[in-house]
Amino acid sequence: MSDMPSAPSQRWLTIIGIGEDGPAGLGDEAKRLIAAASVVFGGRRHHELAAAIITGKRLTWESPFEKSVEAVVAHRGLPVVVLGSGDPFLYGVGATLSRRIGAEEMHVIPAPSSFSLAASRLGWPLQEVASVSLHGRPLDMIRPHLHHGRRIIALTSDGETPGQLAELLRVCGFGQSELHVLEALGGERERQRHARADRFDLAEIDPLNVCAIEVVAGQGARTIVFTPGLDDALFEHDGQITKQDVRAITLAALAPRHGELLWDIGAGSGSIGIEWMLADPSLRAIAIEQSSERAARIARNALAFGVPGLAIVEGTAPEALANLPEPDAIFVGGGGSEAGVLETALEALKRGGRLVANAVTLEMEAMLLSLHRQYGGTLTRIEIARAAPLGSMNGWRQAMPVTQWRYGKK
Repeated sequence: MSDMPSAPSQRWLTIIGIGEDGPAGLGDEAKRLIAAASVVFGGRRHHELAAAIITGKRLTWESPFEKSVEAVVAHRGLPVVVLGSGDPFLYGVGATLSRRIGAEEMHVIPAPSSFSLAASRLGWPLQEVASVSLHGRPLDMIRPHLHHGRRIIALTSDGETPGQLAELLRVCGFGQSELHVLEALGGERERQRHARADRFDLAEIDPLNVCAIEVVAGQGARTIVFTPGLDDALFEHDGQITKQDVRAITLAALAPRHGELLWDIGAGSGSIGIEWMLADPSLRAIAIEQSSERAARIARNALAFGVPGLAIVEGTAPEALANLPEPDAIFVGGGGSEAGVLETALEALKRGGRLVANAVTLEMEAMLLSLHRQYGGTLTRIEIARAAPLGSMNGWRQAMPVTQWRYGKK
């Protein structure tokens, strides 16, 4: 039967998590499989840790890593061991290899992850902690997690990262936060030190370290709240931005779902794509913007909001839309009245996908009225007024009304 587990002989690849304590932290099965392997893949540190029990050929990871993935696949059918740090399926090598090798071909023996070890040393319930990998990734990815009272455990890249992280916290208004630097967890060199972010003075930090943060927000700290419709002042912009209230309504209309891709056509400041990605780590977005100055601004905003993965395509729609990955949702906020933009967007949209277009000009509104007659969907008029000084008193100041067309492709 297809759902029966594979026979042991089919599981040619063994992925073993190893800690800083080396073979002492491994069980008998893991030691036996390492000793019996014809080939052992791993980093130099992994080979050094397991040197006493490796009898087969040692192959060290190459750059780019895809070369090593190909080498592992090329040994299919032979008894191969891959050594990884801690839990290989938590930001580890196992997650990468699983994209090419099926679970029925693998036998996995995990060790405690750095997150687990750090949480156990600090006495923090791991399910209540934000676990973030900054290893080989921009430090800005920590920004969405910076909320007063939150606890964060972050994997780092090297001994410089804790100091850089402390500086980011200080600049963002979280300088009073406490940093716990846990070094060489699980090994003889294990050490734990503490410092406040704005008084960080730790030196000679082991390259193998984890940073744990107890977040304290100071006055005016840059907190990225969870609800859509972030304050316009948080974005760098030149006025070309979907304003806060309209943005909240627009994101609700776009209705992001797990793993989806958004096209933000005429992205301006990038606010729609940024907030789309903030809704869930699985979400992706492409900002299409014709102005090189605005495209650079979008990139800065993406870093400032901790979503450096926002893709930016500099060019004019509809030509710039050619050969882009098929979108699950599309937002047209700028340039939608240009010939062929909305037609191209509708054609590119996946079945079951959503398109949302906002109009502030009469020309764009006329196009949306025509599209509504042709395709259906929903038209909404958004009118917002804010209280503003009027002489010695206050009165309502009307913002430009927005006509919004929502369409679901069947």
